[in-house]
Order: sequence, then C-alpha cells, then structure tokens
Amino acid sequence: MIYIPYYHALALPDVSCYFQVDYLNGMSDQPVSTGDKVLFLMLKEDKKEGEEISAEDIFPIAVRGVVESIDNEWALVHTTNRVNLDSIQIEGKNFRLEMRMRPDIDDLDPDERKERFQRMRSAMLQTLQGSQWMEGARSHMLRWKNMNEILSFTSAFLHISNEEKFAILREDSVARRTELMEKVFYASLELYKVENEAQNAQQQSNEKLYREQAIRRQIDFLQKELDELHPENVTDIQKFEQKIRESGMNDTARAEAEKVLNRIRQEGQDSHEYGMLYDYLDFVTGLSWKKEEAQPIDLAEARRVLDEEHFGLKKTKERIIQQIAVMALNQKQSGSILLFVGAPGTGKTSIGQSIAKALKRKYVRISLGGVRDEAEIRGHRRTYIGAMPGRIMDGIRRSGVSNPVMVLDEVDKLTGGYNGDPSSALLEVLDPEQNSTFTDHYMNVPYDLSDVLFVCTANTTDTIPEPLLNRMEVISFPGYSALEKFQIARRHLLPKAMEKAGMGEESLEISDEALKAVISDYTMEAGVRGLKNRLDTLCRGAAVKIVSGICQKVEIEEKDLRGYLEMAPIRHDRILEAKAPGVVTGLAWTQAGGEILFIETLLTEGSGKVVITGQLGDVMKESVQIALSLVKSMFPEKAELFAHHDLHLHVPAGAVPKDGPSAGITLTTALASLVTGTAVNPEYAMTGEVSLRGVIMPIGGLPEKLMAAQRAGVKQVFIPEENQDDLVDVAEEVKASLKIVPVHYVKEVLEQTGILSS
Repeated sequence: MIYIPYYHALALPDVSCYFQVDYLNGMSDQPVSTGDKVLFLMLKEDKKEGEEISAEDIFPIAVRGVVESIDNEWALVHTTNRVNLDSIQIEGKNFRLEMRMRPDIDDLDPDERKERFQRMRSAMLQTLQGSQWMEGARSHMLRWKNMNEILSFTSAFLHISNEEKFAILREDSVARRTELMEKVFYASLELYKVENEAQNAQQQSNEKLYREQAIRRQIDFLQKELDELHPENVTDIQKFEQKIRESGMNDTARAEAEKVLNRIRQEGQDSHEYGMLYDYLDFVTGLSWKKEEAQPIDLAEARRVLDEEHFGLKKTKERIIQQIAVMALNQKQSGSILLFVGAPGTGKTSIGQSIAKALKRKYVRISLGGVRDEAEIRGHRRTYIGAMPGRIMDGIRRSGVSNPVMVLDEVDKLTGGYNGDPSSALLEVLDPEQNSTFTDHYMNVPYDLSDVLFVCTANTTDTIPEPLLNRMEVISFPGYSALEKFQIARRHLLPKAMEKAGMGEESLEISDEALKAVISDYTMEAGVRGLKNRLDTLCRGAAVKIVSGICQKVEIEEKDLRGYLEMAPIRHDRILEAKAPGVVTGLAWTQAGGEILFIETLLTEGSGKVVITGQLGDVMKESVQIALSLVKSMFPEKAELFAHHDLHLHVPAGAVPKDGPSAGITLTTALASLVTGTAVNPEYAMTGEVSLRGVIMPIGGLPEKLMAAQRAGVKQVFIPEENQDDLVDVAEEVKASLKIVPVHYVKEVLEQTGILSS
C-alpha cells in the first residue's frame, strides 16, 4: 500500500485525481502499477518537505484509493471510502496501521445532491471568470462529477484550515457533510473575491501612480530643457521644489513644506495668502536641516584663542577650556549651558564670540533685553497677520548652520507680560532633554537644537526665575583691576580704536601715564566699556589734528587728557586724612564695581532718638538696629549715654540710594568708636554683616570691594573669615598692596582697631 501524507488538498471519497508516477514511486518500496492501493493520511499541521512525521501529527481518519491507470508520467488514482485508524506506528518511512472501514450514511436526495453540485460549480466558474488561469482550468472543471471533487481540488487554493478539512471528513452523514462543504466553500469563495478585488484595485492604483510618475518625469525633463534655455523664467514653485528636495528636512517638516507648496499651486500668485505662504517656504527651506559634522577640537588652539583675545578672566577661561575638553571626549557639539554674570563691559558677550572662533563654528548673538512676549522666543502662529518666527529660529537661519555658538544676551532683562512669560518659553530651548524637538509656532514642525552651544549673559541673577537659573551654570565675571584694564586697553582697545579712526601705529601715541590716568580718573566701572569710549574720543580728537595738518603724529600725555576728553576727572572717594571717633571706612559693591563709603555717627543732646540719613534701604536700616543693639550689649556702662542723647547716623552721598547686607561690621565699629571716643585709623576698611551674637557673616563682591580699597589708598582690610576662599578670585597686585585680615567675631575687629584692649 502506498501511504500519502498530503498537505494541501482535501481527500474525499469518490474523487479521481492525477499524481506523477515518480512521486508515487517515492512513497512505495515497489514500482507503482495499476490496482495498487493508496491511503491518504490527513496531517494536523502542514509539514515542510523532508520534515519528520510522527503518529501524533496524523488525524485518526484517512481515505483509501486505488490506482486505476498509468499513462507515461501520470497515474490516475480514484478514492473509494473512509477508514478509521485505530493504531498508527511510524518507523522512518514505514507505516504500520490498523484500520477499519468507516461507512457513510447516505441521507441526501440524489436530485438535491445534483442541484447543489451544479450550483457550486457555476459559482466557481463565475468567480474565476477573467482570471489568468481560467482558460486552462475550465475544461477540467467541466469534467467534475460531484461536490467531493469540487472541494478536493479547490481546497488547496481556498482558505480552508486542516481542522476544517478534518471536520468535513469525519462527518458520517452525507447531508450534513454536504452542508459543511457548502459553508466552507462559499465562505472561502467570498474571501477570494475580496482579495482579488483588493489586488485589482491595488494594481490599478499602482498603474495610475506609475503613469503619473512617468508623466511627471517627462514634464520635469521638458521643464529642465526650458529652464536651461530661459533660466530667468524659473517659477517659485520649481525653485521651492528643488530647495525642499535638497534641504535634508525631517519627514514632518518635509510633509508640512509640501503641503504649503501644494496650496501655492492650487491658489496661485493672485491669492491673498500667497505672500504669507511664500515667506514660510522661504524661511524653512533657508534653514540648515542637515546635521553638521563635529569639527576636531584642538584644545591648545582653543586656549591660545582665548588668551589672545581676552586678558585676565583666568577662572572663566579655565572653565570654558573644561567645557571644550568634555565636548571633545564625548564627541558632542554642546554641553552645559553657561551663564556669564557680571557688570557691563566685563567681556561676557565678546568671550562667547571667542568660543565660536576657538571651536571653528558660526557665531550668532540674540539680544533678549526688554523681551516681554513669549512669541519672541517661540514665534507667532501663522494664523496671525504679520506672523514671523521667534528669535531662536531666526538666529539659526542667520547662522546658516544647525550647530552655531548662540549667545543669548541679557537674559536677566526678560519680563513677563499679558502675552506670556518669555523666560518660561526659554526653558525648552535650554533644556537638553527637550530641545532636540523644539517647535517654533511659526514653523509648526520640530527642529533639533541639541547641537547648538548656548551661552547666556546677565548683569545679575536676581531677576532670573529659579527654574531657568537651575538649567544654567553661573560663572561670575568680576570687575577688572587697574592693571588688567591697562593691559586690555594697550593690547586690544587702543589698536581697535585707532583702526576704527583710520589711523596707523605711526599716527598716534598715548603714554602709559596718560592711559593709566584715563582708567583711574575718567572712568568709574567694573568693565572696560567706558574706557573704550574714552579711547575712541582720544582717537577722534587726534584725527582732527592730523586731517587739519596741525601735525603728522599726535602724542598724548596725562596733562592733555582734559582737553581731548572735554570732561573733568571723575572724583573717587579717598581715605580721610584725619581720623575722628565715630567715622569708619566701609566697602560696598555696585554694578559699576566696588566703592568705599564712610559711616559717620554723632551724638547730640536728646532723648535717645535714632536718626538715619543717606537714603539707606531697608536692609541697611535693619543693620543699623542690629549694630546699635550689639554695641549697647557690649558697652552696658554707656546706657546713660544713649538714654540722654540722640544718635545721628549718616552715609555721605545722600542722593545715591544705598542698600546691602555687608555694612554691619562697619556700622558696629563706627558706633563702638563713637561711644568709646576711640578714633579708627582711616587706612583701615572693613566689610561684613553681623548677627546679634557678634558673629561676622560672609558677603559677596569681595574682588570688587578690595579693588576699591586699593584705589582709595586703604592699607588694611577686615573681611569675614568665611570669605577667605574668595581671595583666589582677587588679582595678585590687589592682594599684594593690601593687608587682608580675616575675622570671625566683632570683638576681633574692635581689638585690632584699638577700640577694645586685647
């Protein structure tokens, strides 16, 4: 017997089917001949060719058949009846089966059977009408004699599972089996129709698409020929099509750009929205969407550039070098957001330009001073008339690259208004976790800002919201010392001023004494902006003399400055020549740098009132109360003095508002000097806040205050002990000219000033 574990077709009784003789020979130990018995076994799951079959893989019902004829390469096999498989044993290719006949229950009327058969065959012929293999199969279909043949031959092509095939095969009732066959047959036929319709629709769609593409290619070719003959006639649509193709946009941006371009095509140049649509496409296609390759970083070259273009700022430049080194190790184009904080003219913005030069990247500066509208950062939505992109994306457009060094100037001048809070909008820009998909409202598509190196500048951190400040690393820019200003003026400012005025080195000479006098007597600032303006004035005055023919070379000495600058020297406070009880020199910080100030106290006959003059703020007024209480507790024997006298405390320059938490020690020392009658050496100065426990607490702005002390002629300065670490930021020439004494308690100051005995 020949055993055939079939995989696709459903074997049913009374079906004639053809097999290749070689196939049947491969299933038998002997050559196939007429009359050989065949057993069709049904597998539970389809098996790959050559895959081993086990007894568990075979359903327990099979169909028997017999070889009726052999014609050359083909053998005709006719199925007879179904059998139950009581035992199945498989050893390699050998099958050992115990089987018994499974009879049918013939309960279907012959006329009804014939009618159903005709209906099924007609449905099959109609469904396959027009298919590519219909002509070859039609003659074979017309030879079908019963429904079993229809389902057996079509089951290999229709969507019928092995479980559904077995459910049909095991049904003993011919009527019930016929119903199952019809149900499966018509369901599969409908599924075939749907698939065929979908395939035809897809094919038609593809053919339409291919035709459209062919036509477009032909149009593009002809248009290209016309453009070469008449390049002046290239339309806006063609120009934008090319720009979009070459832009390297992400998928979202490309889809939006093509959508806007289609609107231009549909509406034409006469549309009232044409200008807005044109501006939008012109902007987005003008951006650099391609990720720029990171340039190799030469740390030595970066250090050379920073040292060459900026004198001083040692700590700041070292921090920038660290940032550049980390970027080089991580192979990234951005890093921490640096916030440069300092007085105007201290080099915050210009050092950002030097960073770009050191990294060989484009530089763009965006001024945020006075911005009060969120749309200035995020852009305006295109639904508004006059909509335009925000300053961030406009800066990217101006730079022409996707990875510029972007300086955000004056972030402390951002102010919220009824149009939103621009500082909140800036959070997304500066957050490395979010800015890779920054979406400007005007563009309405994400843009990657992760490669932009942001540098921010501010004069103070007091007005910067805490969430924004937390995203940045604050680097302080202290004021320049007189020596640093001299070197900056000689190396950078004066050559630039002369070049701006059109003069060479042989046209103007300013002596060192004159330059130092300009710094000390004609400017009052922490930075060098005013110094630059004074040098520009000197160069303009020299230019007038040269052009007038008065001289070929102008030499400016210290005595000539007032005539050129047309202003009186600025008066800086100097230490007092004579000492007096109740008068002590203090140190203060201003946005223009450090200054000294005098605390003056006086007792007059009265009833214990306290009078404070000099436009002191609330903080300094509280410091006066603390100092007064502290002195009363330290000198209880002076209680009668305070009870019968009024205390007048004054800080000169009454027109200038003064406030800050660093005058406590100066106020305490002045009051102690007053009540004890002990004068303090005017060459002593001090700074620090005090508590009611007599502890001197740390302050800020120490470098600027010490520079002011040096300029005023102070010899010894008392500073809070906790501020000793800040001395590393003080210029060496300042520390060399001052005796700096760290103190922790008020008594230490009173003892060293002679008010208290040791």
